[in-house]
Amino acid sequence: MQANQPIGIFDSGIGGLTVANAIRQVLPNEQIVYFGDTAHLPYGDKEPYSIKHYSTEIAKFLLKQNCKVIVMACHTASSNAYNEVLETVNGKALVINVVDPVINYLKNNKNKLIGVIGTKGTINSGIYENKIKEEQINKIVKTLATPLLCPMIEEGFINDRISHTVIQSYLEDEKLKNIDAIVLACTHYPLIKKEINDYYNKHVEVIDSSEVVANFLKEELSRLDLLNKEERKVDQFYVSDYTESFEKSTRFFFKESIRLEKGSIWS
Repeated sequence: MQANQPIGIFDSGIGGLTVANAIRQVLPNEQIVYFGDTAHLPYGDKEPYSIKHYSTEIAKFLLKQNCKVIVMACHTASSNAYNEVLETVNGKALVINVVDPVINYLKNNKNKLIGVIGTKGTINSGIYENKIKEEQINKIVKTLATPLLCPMIEEGFINDRISHTVIQSYLEDEKLKNIDAIVLACTHYPLIKKEINDYYNKHVEVIDSSEVVANFLKEELSRLDLLNKEERKVDQFYVSDYTESFEKSTRFFFKESIRLEKGSIWS
């Protein structure tokens, strides 16, 4: 691994672009190679064996792009396929998932009752409860699957009457009663962070996993002396299935217009 190699990031679609954008903010010198598996989105309702297969094939693709890091910018993939991706990469790149940095953040967090919202795939995996228990962190975790949020965001329903209604319906659930903090355990959810903050009126800490992951990655690259000090090369964005409307919708996520290329993940 060399410092001037790019950072690879993947997700089932464009939600991971929130992570890419957060990484761009804290690591402006780093080149990004992004892969959105749009042919198979969403991962949230897929069987674990399918998620593992897609994730390992994307990891191979990103290795071919000479990436020094592979960021699994999808909670469902991180919850179900991290070990398989780690084995596939086999030390050729650093592998970062979006769950462990959040767990690391919670270790030093004063809040005790933590809510977690995410896709069915993430919540059903039990990853957050299991990790908290393994790390012996003194927290109580309450999880809730919120499957309508991803398609709602993908369709552009953000900060309007529809999104307010759906978000309120989920956050009023008994499982999230009296929480001190809430983890946005899906990379789509930072786009509705403001609405969630407004609902809680600053009485609950809203933990944005994209920001946590970006800061964690910066610390890791610094520790390993892999921060790029050269001029940043042009970022690259790939999708497994291209549509013009999908390219336009990336502006929601990456805060700027980008050009998507079609990339094959099949060996």
